[in-house]
Amino acid sequence: METPKRYRIMGIDPGTNYMGYGVLEVEGRTLRSVVLGDIDLHRLTDPYAKLRYIFERVGALIDEYRPREVALESPFFGENVQSMLKLGRAQGVAMAAALSRGLPVAEYAPMRIKQAITGRGSAAKEQVASIVCRMLTVDRPPKRLDATDGMAVALCHYFTMGNPLNAALGDERVKGLGGGKKAASKGGSQSWEQFLKKHPDREIK
Repeated sequence: METPKRYRIMGIDPGTNYMGYGVLEVEGRTLRSVVLGDIDLHRLTDPYAKLRYIFERVGALIDEYRPREVALESPFFGENVQSMLKLGRAQGVAMAAALSRGLPVAEYAPMRIKQAITGRGSAAKEQVASIVCRMLTVDRPPKRLDATDGMAVALCHYFTMGNPLNAALGDERVKGLGGGKKAASKGGSQSWEQFLKKHPDREIK
């Protein structure tokens, strides 16, 4: 029997105060959390120094954990234009750090990530964090939800790429709210319920 290939996905939840990240290791159908963390940015007052720090830290994490691909959460289109601009810059710099190392990049909308993890696009961050920790049997959840949000992006990417309908679409990617590969179905990805069918031992009863 051929041994399943092992690879890693880095998920990033862009932020201007804290940037969450998680590295997911995939081997066949086995998923493992390699690292959960966040990049502390709130003490940097110079916006350009902050962008430089994001680029350097994301690059250093990529060099350390060697992911095969990187997935990021797309900025949420809210009413505050200035906040959107700052968040978009942070995401762009993190994306540039991955691209500068030749890694493929995917984007996913916040609602799509929540739906992939919980089955509901309106789920609270706490619910996302709880399910991510259960799914990956993380005994000690991180202090901040930014870290589990970052891992949720990586899981969303894994589920989306594992969907045979999405895989059949090849490398066609979508900008904006959809993100990642074009959704071939309304759900666009597998959910926690589908994961439990394959891994019933992960459910806490």
